[in-house]
Amino acid sequence: MIGMRTIPTALRARYEAAGWWRRDTLGELLAGALSGSEKLEFRVHSDIRPWSGTYCDVERMARRLAEGLRNRGVGSGDVIAFQLPNWREAAATFWASALLGAVVVPIVHFYGPKELGYILDTARPKVFITVERFGRMRYRPDLCARVPIVGVVDRDFDRLLAAEPMRGTLPADPEGPTLIAFTSGTTSSPKGVVHSHQTLGCEARQLAEQNAHDMATQLTATPVGHFIGMVGAFFIPVLLGKPIHLADTWNPGKALALMKSDRVAIGGGPPYFVTSLLDHPDFTAEHLDGVRYFGLGGSAVPTAVTRRLTDLGITVFRAYGSTEHPSITASHHEAPEHERLLSDGRPMPGVEVRLGADGEILSRGPDLCLGYLDDALTERAFDAEGWYRTGDIGVLHPDGYLTVTDRKSDVIIRGGENISAVEVEEVLLAMPQIAEAVVVAAPDARFGEHACAVVRVREGHVLPELAQVRAHFEQAGLARQKWPEEVVGVDDYPRTASGKVRKHLIRQGIATRSS
Repeated sequence: MIGMRTIPTALRARYEAAGWWRRDTLGELLAGALSGSEKLEFRVHSDIRPWSGTYCDVERMARRLAEGLRNRGVGSGDVIAFQLPNWREAAATFWASALLGAVVVPIVHFYGPKELGYILDTARPKVFITVERFGRMRYRPDLCARVPIVGVVDRDFDRLLAAEPMRGTLPADPEGPTLIAFTSGTTSSPKGVVHSHQTLGCEARQLAEQNAHDMATQLTATPVGHFIGMVGAFFIPVLLGKPIHLADTWNPGKALALMKSDRVAIGGGPPYFVTSLLDHPDFTAEHLDGVRYFGLGGSAVPTAVTRRLTDLGITVFRAYGSTEHPSITASHHEAPEHERLLSDGRPMPGVEVRLGADGEILSRGPDLCLGYLDDALTERAFDAEGWYRTGDIGVLHPDGYLTVTDRKSDVIIRGGENISAVEVEEVLLAMPQIAEAVVVAAPDARFGEHACAVVRVREGHVLPELAQVRAHFEQAGLARQKWPEEVVGVDDYPRTASGKVRKHLIRQGIATRSS
């Protein structure tokens, strides 16, 4: 059940009057932008499945897929899920979903069977598009058996394509769902975040406007299974009329080579994407033209990184948001340096930000989601006036910009990927030698943060080695990105008078140890 929040009438009227919420569907917005862009280049840079063609080629595949699915009874409001690398079939699936007025569920390709099974059970898609194998991902017929229509790239995906493409778009309610994005958080299982045509359309338009100053062709290596990666790869370039270049794995050396051969640029993401380029032995001054502007977000942003980029002549700006509220604040590329480097920017158009009594950041705006698949989560996260409790702590400066200073919620952000501390703790507690487990974020030079397991061992047992812990997590089927990268043993934890673990003190201790 989609627990959609109640949106105050005055807010809805304001968003519609300002043009942030429109009556066109995602499919109509996409079809309009694709019109006249048929000859734009579309390339996939991959060692195992390279491809080169045009927008026209991919749109035709998308429309053939849409028609094939419509012939099988799929239409407006139905759920279409995909777990694919950054390939053209992913673009075709997203575009087909939009044209059908369906609800798309992107799933990151490195999610394991535990996460995938939960998502398929919760979202209940009518269609699931996946791949035979990619990296550690494998086709799981046992999990796919619960979905009525399954297409596997390199096996039977082509049978879903109709001989002739679907024309036009199917009608849908612009206020209704168009996307379910699963993200880790304070719950042990991923949360299904629901966006409408209006909220996602607003987000896409404002991201396009935010990036319109940088006319370089972008190379997208962030996974399109992340909804913001999907939008950034398959929607923003269409709105801006730019070629699409995808990489299915992040290889800094290959990215540097493509900067020269294809004149592509890397324009944003977690700090790791840009620091791995700068640290690579092939990086030269010639490559600086491919990182003239860099928007940092998605994970912790160390000041040392922003200063290093600035000293190289790169214009750095930061942004803050989440799956629930994608673009809360951002710095403009022409903003004063102190704002771009030391803050997370100002509220985006239509967005309001205030702080709770404990410093928690509360936000609302036209790109804020409808709620969660779980209505109990929706009730806890949103109030009657439309404010969203972000779970982050921040400071609002007199000049109007925001700095995020701490995290109230139990989330670790590793290279842009949210990791639920609760989920990791539950898997740890299944190990017989562990009596109690606390998982916190530890600073990470490459990814911003990683999971650190602070555990209390049962009497008569010894602290498990990291290799044992990782083998246990592999057997549990959890994505490798969620595995602890440190194991620390303690006799006990700092606690409140009632015995509750004071987790913020543990987090502070781990951070201080690494500073």
